[in-house]
Amino acid sequence: ISISGDPEKRHSFVYTIRSVGTVTRALSTLQPGEMVGGRGPYGNPWPIEVAKGKDLVLVAGGIGLAPLRPVLYHALAQRNQYTRIILMYGARDPDGLLYQQQLHTWQECQQLELFQTVDVADSQWDGNVGVVTSLIKKANLSASQSIIMMCGPEIMMRFALLELSSTGVADDQIYLSMERNMKCAIGFCGRCQYGPTFLCRNGPVLRYDSIRPFFHQREM
Repeated sequence: ISISGDPEKRHSFVYTIRSVGTVTRALSTLQPGEMVGGRGPYGNPWPIEVAKGKDLVLVAGGIGLAPLRPVLYHALAQRNQYTRIILMYGARDPDGLLYQQQLHTWQECQQLELFQTVDVADSQWDGNVGVVTSLIKKANLSASQSIIMMCGPEIMMRFALLELSSTGVADDQIYLSMERNMKCAIGFCGRCQYGPTFLCRNGPVLRYDSIRPFFHQREM
């Protein structure tokens, strides 16, 4: 469950929900006009201010594009505040790409550099084939100028971090969303403890250098 709408449209929330469990299946059966309550999280948003005057680089895997989409909406609306806006997005196959019609629009948009890839192509796919990390070299990043915001499966983020490090991007220029580790989202259950951090209160967006010792520990 991710808030994924345009942050400038403050009269409503847009969520992207994957129906995989009891709660999300129940949400997917609701009809227009039915009531839903929402709560939390109480943590940190994407640090948009940090990226002003720099290259804003978004790295997304699978449904990880959903929580990054508000950043993209905001950045395109404030295009003059960023030198480059780059989106690198990958999924297992073409059907796994979210917002496909919007991706086509963004592909044609000259205000944004979009790089897409899939792990496994079908007969209709004529783009890149491979993991998301293969896109990093294609983007020709300026290491000192880039602010990275990333969301996706942790295995994808681990390899992307290695690739970014090899290009010279510093740990304090990278921000990760760890929201997939949250449960109650309001600080009650304790399941989102990540080292000394509780993701729903201190995250879910965290600067990589602050969690590096824990990020690479299995089962953390």
